[in-house]
Amino acid sequence: MSNVLIADNGAHTMKIGLSTDTEPKLIPNCISKVKSERRRPFIGDQMEDCKDYSQMFYLIPFSKGYLVNWDLERQIWDYVFKTKLKTDFSDTTLIMTEPTLNFKPIQENMTEILYEEYGFASLLRATGPQLASYKYYNDNKSSMACLVVDSGFSFTHIVPFIKDKRVKESIRRIDCGGKAMTNHLKDIVSYRQLNVLDETHVVNQAKEDSCYVSNQFWKDMEICKDRRNPIIRDYVLPDYTVLKRGYVRDPNDKTPITDHQVIRMNNERFQVPELLFHPSDVGIDQMGISHTIDHSINTIPEEIRPHLYENILLIGGNCGFSGIKERVYSDVRSTAPHLYDVNVCLPPSPMTYIWQSGRYVAQNTDLLNKLCITRKEYEEQGLAFCIDKFDVY
Repeated sequence: MSNVLIADNGAHTMKIGLSTDTEPKLIPNCISKVKSERRRPFIGDQMEDCKDYSQMFYLIPFSKGYLVNWDLERQIWDYVFKTKLKTDFSDTTLIMTEPTLNFKPIQENMTEILYEEYGFASLLRATGPQLASYKYYNDNKSSMACLVVDSGFSFTHIVPFIKDKRVKESIRRIDCGGKAMTNHLKDIVSYRQLNVLDETHVVNQAKEDSCYVSNQFWKDMEICKDRRNPIIRDYVLPDYTVLKRGYVRDPNDKTPITDHQVIRMNNERFQVPELLFHPSDVGIDQMGISHTIDHSINTIPEEIRPHLYENILLIGGNCGFSGIKERVYSDVRSTAPHLYDVNVCLPPSPMTYIWQSGRYVAQNTDLLNKLCITRKEYEEQGLAFCIDKFDVY
């Protein structure tokens, strides 16, 4: 049997590894540059070699969540496939993710590049929620439907499945993800404290380290009015000489900080993730996650709705915020019919759940053979055959 390589090709981070691995490698899906080393581009995880991340900027092959810069992505794939993993393409099956409701020209380009330029022996191109549904059904064998909430870098998708079929007309997208939240935090901190508009990398780390989803937003806002409150935290910024990465300071540590800059995180800690539930806070005229879940389910035949309310799956990097499971549950419970049970499932690692789901598919030989297309089939049947088959599931 050939090797099976699973690549969750996220707009911010690529999660990639062989089916024999237990965990994926996390590789930034970008080329980074810094002012301190102008002549050297850092491809993917080469940024770890950088000594000073200040004023780092990214070249990202994605725009608004869709893969549009193929030359840039080729450079990243070349580094990952050839240099990092030393892939034997002729003996490797690739499971590659794409955005939900991806555009047909992007699907065609990706299929052609992976078969013709890299020469993979076999390919399965699927969306993250599709792969996630296979693993979820395997882990919950009595379930006949599930609703996948996939919240990533560029946007959030609500995708209902009945058995193994997604209900296309009920899929909903929210144009809010990790990028919007990081930009919002940059704006808030730059307005209130110090200018960090050029420090996307540092602010993104601060967001991941210190933010959480509030289950009592207005009450927490009142608590934050007190200068001494249990929510406030100091985030110590790196200087790239002594300190390479920022960190949240222990609130019990009263030692004065004199040699590092500090960002004081108060209501910012929960205001930023609140965008997932109220995108209109930054001018995105759309419903948040909880209302969109309700809206999507109400487009499904009534006899299926109880099964969807009972099987809500949260995946994607933004679902790593503490408190998100409880918030989604309380919001959905308040709007769902009282006769329906509501259950929200949050995997231990929502960021890598799609990759783990791809690994499950890879280890299920019958399912993998049913879903993937060999290079020989591609050459005989053509591109249209691939587009049609990959779009069915």
